[in-house]
Amino acid sequence: MMYAVATENLTRMFGNFTAVNQVSLKIPQGSIYGFLGPNGSGKSTTIRMLCGILTPTSGNGHILGLDLATQGESIKEQIGYMSQKFSLYDDLTVLENLEFYAGLYNLSAAERKERIENMLTMAGLKDRRQEMTANLSGGWKQRLALGCSILHKPSILFLDEPTGGVDPKSRRMFWDIIYYLSQQGTTVMVTTHFMDEAEHCDAIGFIYEGSLIADDTPARLKQNLPGILLEIPTPDPMGLFAELAERQRDVLDLYPYGTSVHALIREERLSDYKDYEYNVITPSLEDVFVYYVKSKRKELIV
Repeated sequence: MMYAVATENLTRMFGNFTAVNQVSLKIPQGSIYGFLGPNGSGKSTTIRMLCGILTPTSGNGHILGLDLATQGESIKEQIGYMSQKFSLYDDLTVLENLEFYAGLYNLSAAERKERIENMLTMAGLKDRRQEMTANLSGGWKQRLALGCSILHKPSILFLDEPTGGVDPKSRRMFWDIIYYLSQQGTTVMVTTHFMDEAEHCDAIGFIYEGSLIADDTPARLKQNLPGILLEIPTPDPMGLFAELAERQRDVLDLYPYGTSVHALIREERLSDYKDYEYNVITPSLEDVFVYYVKSKRKELIV
C-alpha cells in the first residue's frame, strides 16, 4: 500500500518539554485521517512537522515518499495547509485573494484562470467574486481559505482545526468539499475536536499529552472497547454518578454524560444494575476516547 504519510517515532521537544512523543503514523493515499485530541495535546505541532515547518527532534518520516529531514522544500510544493488562522486579506475581494495566492504558487496565466474558476465553483463563491472579503461570514471565509490553500492542486491537504468558530451548517458544507477532494484522490489530514466530524473519517488518531493513544477506523475503535456500555438516564447526573461511585461497583469506567450516566461494565456485572432503568447502547467516539484517556492517565500514575 502507498502511504501519503508514514512516520516512525516522530518526536518534538521544546527545551525539556516533550510536545510530541514518538508518534508513528501510516496514512494511505486518498484517505481522510482525523487527528483528535484536547488543546495542547500536540496536534498542531505534529502537523507543522509533517508540513516541513518544524524540524523533528528525533524520529523520521516521509510525506508522499519524500524525507521530512532532508526534502522539506520539495514537500512544501506538494502539500496544502490551512488552519483556523489562515491569512485572508480582508481589504481584498474574493477574486483578488485567489489571484494573490495563485501568484504565490507560480501558476501560469492559463492555469491561474482555470484553477480560480474551479475554486470559485467549488466554494460556491462564483457570484460573490467581487465582494470584499471583510463582508463574508465565517463559513464563506472558511471556504475561500480552503480554495486559496488548494489552488496548486496539492496531493495532500493538512487542515488544522479548520471548522472552529463556524456554524454547524457551514461545517457540513465544508465537509462535503473534503469528501469531494478525497474522491478526487487528495489525501486529507484534519485536526478537529468535534467528535461528529471524526465519525466521517476513514481512520482516526487520538493524541493525548503528546502520545498517540489510539489509531484505527471509527468502527473498530468502538468494537474494541471492552465490556458493554449502559446509559442510565437521570435528572441529576452528578448525583447518580456520586451514588454509583460510592458503592464501588466493579466498573471499567463511569462518568456523567449529558442527562445520564454512562457505565462501562463487564457483561457478568449486569445484575448489579437491576434497580436502575438503563439502556445498553453502542459507544460513541466520545465514550471511546474517555476510556482511552483514563487508561493512559492510569499508566502515567503507575
